Amino acid sequence: MDRLQTAIAALHEVDRESSTYGVGSRVHPLARLIVCMGFLLTTVSFAPYDLAGLLSMSIYLFITGIWEEIPIRKSLSGLRYLFVPVCFLGLANLIYDKDVIYYLGSVPITGGMLSAFTLFGKGVFSIMAAFFLLRLIGMQGLCRALLRLGIPGGTVTVLLLTWRYLIVLLKEIRRMWQAYTLRAPGHRGIHTGAWGSFAGLLLLRSMDRAADVYHSMLLRGYDGTSIREGTESRAGTGISILYTIIWLGVFLLLRSIPLFHLVGSWLGGFM
Repeated sequence: MDRLQTAIAALHEVDRESSTYGVGSRVHPLARLIVCMGFLLTTVSFAPYDLAGLLSMSIYLFITGIWEEIPIRKSLSGLRYLFVPVCFLGLANLIYDKDVIYYLGSVPITGGMLSAFTLFGKGVFSIMAAFFLLRLIGMQGLCRALLRLGIPGGTVTVLLLTWRYLIVLLKEIRRMWQAYTLRAPGHRGIHTGAWGSFAGLLLLRSMDRAADVYHSMLLRGYDGTSIREGTESRAGTGISILYTIIWLGVFLLLRSIPLFHLVGSWLGGFM
């Protein structure tokens, strides 16, 4: 159950680093959310065989990772469990689409292989973009951006509290697991006969713990609907608008122009 502690530490790390980025950043969370949505829509719009065009979208991820000092290698390592189901999405293409598109040296590249790699790339890029967004603005910033988009406050509050209670739930699971292992030493996992009681007790303990957290929030002035809003200066607003326009323009350019094809043709002619 060390993975539970790792997951709890990862959630705390996201909150801590997002607050650190938010203090020094002059870009409004709404601008980052709009750019992320534009990136996702552009990424999924590429044709199944347009792998080169899809790879050009990695420019946003690399520039954001370098500019915001986000360790890309560490991020890939932390998200590796999410990449596994993405790999299985395009396996059927390998079976049903066996037409050879071109040859890479003497190796035939079929349409299924190309579409499978393209689908995998779309999944990886989407997960990375969402992770970067959450790491840069945090759940609090995301809720602020959703309120600016006109999402009902109740829905946003439920989203925020779900994120907060997720940590509470993981901590309760860890405590119950430790108690179970002390009473059943040598068992690998939870015995099937104890699954029902374990789940029921987890529900009851989580509800009690969530009630304690909620009462603590009420004592600190929480009214059930308010989410803290930040004050934006004119300079920050201008930077946010410029940030949004530039990146959306870059996405449109990358979608319209086969950048990697042009660079490859230029390098081939030069050599």
